[in-house]
Amino acid sequence: MTSSQSFEEDLAFSKALHKHEAESGGLLAKITSKDKEAFSNVVNNYMRYWVDKDPMSETEEEKEARRSNYTNMTNSYYNIATDFYEYGWGESFHFCRFYPGETFYQAIARHEHYLAMQLNIKPGMKVLDVGCGVGGPAREICQFTGAHITGLNNNDYQIYRAMKSAVKVGLENKTNFIKGDFMEMPFEDNTFDAVYAIEATCHAPKLEGVYGEVFRVLKPGGTFAFYEWCVTDKFDPTNIDHRRIVRGIEYADGIPELFKTSVALQALKNVGFEVISADDLALNDDRTSWYYPLEGNMGKAQCIWDFFTVFRMTHFGKFCTRALVGGLEKVGFAPTGSLQTQRVLETAGDCLVEGGRLGLFTPMYLMVASDIAHRTLVIALAGIAVYSFVGAGVMINRRLDKSKEMYIRQELQKISQDTSQNSESILTDDNV
Repeated sequence: MTSSQSFEEDLAFSKALHKHEAESGGLLAKITSKDKEAFSNVVNNYMRYWVDKDPMSETEEEKEARRSNYTNMTNSYYNIATDFYEYGWGESFHFCRFYPGETFYQAIARHEHYLAMQLNIKPGMKVLDVGCGVGGPAREICQFTGAHITGLNNNDYQIYRAMKSAVKVGLENKTNFIKGDFMEMPFEDNTFDAVYAIEATCHAPKLEGVYGEVFRVLKPGGTFAFYEWCVTDKFDPTNIDHRRIVRGIEYADGIPELFKTSVALQALKNVGFEVISADDLALNDDRTSWYYPLEGNMGKAQCIWDFFTVFRMTHFGKFCTRALVGGLEKVGFAPTGSLQTQRVLETAGDCLVEGGRLGLFTPMYLMVASDIAHRTLVIALAGIAVYSFVGAGVMINRRLDKSKEMYIRQELQKISQDTSQNSESILTDDNV
């Protein structure tokens, strides 16, 4: 089967599952509009990669099954999780730092602006968003910088929602959303002026694969800046609690395997990037932690609207969502698997908070890298060309100088000969 045929089948399935044109409204409207059989099959397809596998005794073959089928696994995950993400978090599926007096959505936007600043994005630049989700960051960065943003995503439902939202805010001509695998990007070499990713490349089975593709499509001298999900040096894989927490994050967030920050940094260097900076933004003295919304701590909400976001993550808020989704599933309005999806996402929240508190995990290991090797080569070649040109000019000048010298010598010799002949003639005349 060709890639185009596979993409066509994916799109057809997505339209049948989500009913693209019919879906609207909030979480309940979206999940009750799903094709029930298709949704149940997607949930079962995702769970088969994880259920009943002990993280301490899991075989390498079982891990390899996830890595080798990462596209199917991740696609299934976002087919069941996207609506829940939007309900609980909005259209930018990522974490951020929080400053006093700053609302949830202001903090989310600032986190995106900070990344754009690292890239020095200017109006008119061609920028790639790797793993763009439903396009929230792409639209924000487009409006903030004036650049053209291309979003790459392998999930048709999210691409549809991203395109629809771009039209709604009048950015359909300044953004583009492409179906594609970030391990085999559908772009020519040296296409983009800058590339960014926000908590998306963690879905790659091997980091060199996605980083290498970024290196390929980035123009010489371009910059790649991104927030990576990583485990830290505090993570001990032999510690049962540590492994349970990290495994919970992997299972509940559709990640084949989380890597240490040192592994991610080395992978970036391995594909040819020159690392400009690497910084774990989760290691800070902020009064409010990056994971506070998942804690469900209403006392940390910065404004009245944040109470609604945080409330959904409280024990009572999660109980209400579970009761409502479970009730709709029981009476047949919501598809089978809806409640299980809600429980998966609750596991994600709980494990992320535990990992954050213990310092085992970071969702914002910021790496900024440049294709300096290419740029250095270009500069070196340009220098050689200039040197050769100047050198050639010097040689030509030297040859011209020698020609002039020979000419002058010849003329002086002629003058000397003429003078000598004239002198002889004068002496002869005198004798006469």
